[in-house]
Amino acid sequence: MRGLGPRAGRTIKAGSAAGTALAAVALLLTACSTGGSGARDEGPGNRGETVMTPSPSPTPSAESAPSPPSTLEAVKLVKGDPKVSRTVKRDLKPCVADEYPVDVSYGNLTGGSASDVVVNIMTCGDAVGTSTYVYRTEGKKYENVFQDEEPPVYAEIDRGDLVVTKQLYAEDDPVSYPSGEVVITYEWAANHFRETDRIRNHYSSAAGSDAPAPTEN
Repeated sequence: MRGLGPRAGRTIKAGSAAGTALAAVALLLTACSTGGSGARDEGPGNRGETVMTPSPSPTPSAESAPSPPSTLEAVKLVKGDPKVSRTVKRDLKPCVADEYPVDVSYGNLTGGSASDVVVNIMTCGDAVGTSTYVYRTEGKKYENVFQDEEPPVYAEIDRGDLVVTKQLYAEDDPVSYPSGEVVITYEWAANHFRETDRIRNHYSSAAGSDAPAPTEN
């Protein structure tokens, strides 16, 4: 048992203290590496964990409106319209070749997403308006929202309002010289046109006539 004196005892005690300290450090490291409350336990940010981000729902694309019709397309639109009378469809023919007596105007009358279309049909010889129509876009097609088939009539777009002019003829009035006119203004409200103003004009029978000038006495 030589060599196990007091010095040896101090050595053994010192070794035991060192061993105890090493064991405590190992225990701490083990706790940190097994999911305790150490610095590596950081929730969703842990390495190897996938975070799912919900993708936004696709937004449906807006339904495209039809392009404004040309004159020939407007003719087809009128002829295919079930609201148009058979008489108008029958009489709607070209004046020369494929040139129809039709005026087409585009503008904002109903507040829709696309321009509204005003179609005026006239006679070939005197260009007297025989009927007028207003078409509004509904999805990918045009819908008839106004019509007047009592000649003479002609419609125009005036600062967002629909202005319809109806010429008045006396019994012996020539086509080029009506006795007057009625101007009716419509505006779009509650999905239909309503009359907002009506003006009646009377023309002078002397101005522009072929009556002889008065002679001096």
